[in-house]
Amino acid sequence: MPRTIRPRRSVLYMPGSNARALEKARSLDADGFIFDLEDAVAPDAKEEARKQVCDAVKAGGYAGRELIIRVNGLVTPWGRDDIMQAARSGAHALLLPKVEGAGYIREVLSIMDVAGSPESMAIWCMMETPLAMLHAERIAASSPRLGALVMGTSDLTKDLAAQHTRDRLPMLTSLGICMLAARAFDVSILDGVQLDLENMESFEMACHQGHDMGFDGKTLIHPKQIEAANRIFGPTKEEIAWSERIIDAHTEAAKDGQGVVVVDGKLIENLHIQEAKRILRLAEAINELKSASA
Repeated sequence: MPRTIRPRRSVLYMPGSNARALEKARSLDADGFIFDLEDAVAPDAKEEARKQVCDAVKAGGYAGRELIIRVNGLVTPWGRDDIMQAARSGAHALLLPKVEGAGYIREVLSIMDVAGSPESMAIWCMMETPLAMLHAERIAASSPRLGALVMGTSDLTKDLAAQHTRDRLPMLTSLGICMLAARAFDVSILDGVQLDLENMESFEMACHQGHDMGFDGKTLIHPKQIEAANRIFGPTKEEIAWSERIIDAHTEAAKDGQGVVVVDGKLIENLHIQEAKRILRLAEAINELKSASA
């Protein structure tokens, strides 16, 4: 599943038990929404939340945004029914919590098949435990239907007995391991949430760090974070113009049998052209999403 098919700059968690939040999502500019049946829903509200989320997804009105349902784990009383019903909801993907191995993914896929889910429905995996870090390669390689790895940095920090620091140094090893696994198997990867809603400077710093590391976008917990994530993880006008320029220059050089070209004193090779084309495809996908929501 190519990671640049659709923008994932901003993917916002929405509590499945909150009907107003599900409705509000229809007017927000996030690239995608994770309708949460797990952490955000109390045990006595799980079944009602499941119905509410599935009904909202079936009703539509989200203007081309990517819709993901985070189900409860299979070890819980709600997990299997979550999967069975969400598999038929029309959502783009199911997000599985605390994935630690490929066998779990195959078990979920078998339930989805029984439920009659379309082949286009993807599996997303929360990467939020030390064992998940150690098994990241197996998880990323587990199925062609694996669409994304989602960093669960809050739970992971707790399990590591680490600290939330400004530079996220305690997380860098885990972030890097999952990045390697995702890119090795052409899977999208999203950075974890930031819980401090008052410190937007720190949030933007984390977005820049995630962008520089290669993440496709960031998971969010509040609509106020959408604008910064979209801006930082999306290509700038300068990047788009530069990409178009070097593609044109490289094309002209190729006509003369040259494999490389110098633009503004910078050596441009095929690897730079591949990245330039990725940027332009992403920019085009963002524009298409904007048009769909206009």
